[in-house]
Amino acid sequence: MIKVVKFGGSSLASAGQFSKVGDIIHSDKHRRYVVPSAPGKRNDKDTKVTDMLYDCYETAEEEGDFKIKLKKIRDRYNAIINGLHLKLSLEEEFNIIAANFAAKAGKDYAASRGEYLNGIIMANYLGFDFIDAAQVIRFDEQGEFDADTTNEILKERLKQSEYAVIPGFYGAKEDGTVVTFSRGGSDITGSIVAKACRADMYENWTDVSGFLVADPRIIKNPKAIKVITYRELRELSYMGATVLHEDAVFPVRKAGIPINIRNTNVPEDEGTLIVENTCQPSLYTITGVAGKKGFVAVNVEKDMMNTEIGFGRKVLEAFEMHGISFEHMPSGIDTMTVFVHQEEFAGKEQQVLSSIHRLAEPDVIDLDGDLALIAVVGRGMKSTRGTAGRIFSALSHANVNVKMIDQGSSELNIIIGVANSDFDNAIKAIYDIFVETQL
Repeated sequence: MIKVVKFGGSSLASAGQFSKVGDIIHSDKHRRYVVPSAPGKRNDKDTKVTDMLYDCYETAEEEGDFKIKLKKIRDRYNAIINGLHLKLSLEEEFNIIAANFAAKAGKDYAASRGEYLNGIIMANYLGFDFIDAAQVIRFDEQGEFDADTTNEILKERLKQSEYAVIPGFYGAKEDGTVVTFSRGGSDITGSIVAKACRADMYENWTDVSGFLVADPRIIKNPKAIKVITYRELRELSYMGATVLHEDAVFPVRKAGIPINIRNTNVPEDEGTLIVENTCQPSLYTITGVAGKKGFVAVNVEKDMMNTEIGFGRKVLEAFEMHGISFEHMPSGIDTMTVFVHQEEFAGKEQQVLSSIHRLAEPDVIDLDGDLALIAVVGRGMKSTRGTAGRIFSALSHANVNVKMIDQGSSELNIIIGVANSDFDNAIKAIYDIFVETQL
């Protein structure tokens, strides 16, 4: 059995956290490949090492004296090394970094050094091999990730190491130029490593015990989600639920590898298991509820709209012409509604409306702003009668006016539109009826 384990910045912010991580890794011999992030914040007033590196490199780019800032970064790493009682020196590495900063090696190079140095410490602490991600994670000449080449290179390299540390967040072009992932960096690296070694499990360790049914900023102590499918995760992430970046899911999803979200500070918690599919019923009818504020509904009406070929395309073309993407698009026989981000739409609304009139010749266009969209997601909804009815009932009792409701053909999710001001109350009402009271 092979497990790939990724640890976030908060899990590696200090020697004490490193020690916890070491105990977790050594407690299971199947945890063979480790992907570390750069050290995160040790407290609320602290600064992430990656941010310190960006700031230091900016000073170097401006021809300023960056040595003092670089020394502070070196002190952060030395504090970890000394706290772990390691016989390790990073002096030579910092001399190379200083020379490359002076030579303006690039922001991606600068940012990547956080993971690179933490990887060296982690490998030394665990007694694992160190594999520089720049040697095995490949980007093309345009700076785009090359999945196929990376998989071949990494697969062959991992065969040479039974236990290894591969830093997250970065890779390199064929000429050695370092490139970082733009989003979800270390999570993506962990997923890529899991795919290359055909892991049985990808454990993603962070500072939360997996996914929660609802946002803890709205619901006090919401229940945890034990098992979630990739499709459910996609729906909830799309509507703002963030624990794992969706780009990190695709490599392992394609390979059929489950992901386990775990908490470094509470390692005994089972966390959330993300799987391709499951016959296990969810604890509740819904798996989760999430949403986002700040939408405008553009309501377009035209008699006999359903008989006019290309009407919808013409309306959407008006948004495309002005560089506006749409979020959701429910429709009726003579109406269609396009939901767009209000912030994006506000500065171009009159141009868009003019274009809709010109292209589609509607009878009426109405705008309804300050709206929120809420997604109620769950594989259990498909086999449960009256789910939409219970949502309506819960919102009615909470005095929330429903502006729109739409259910996908997969019956995996129901999208609800409400006023921004009703957003929190709507989430609370839905959570209460499906989780607390389970009516």
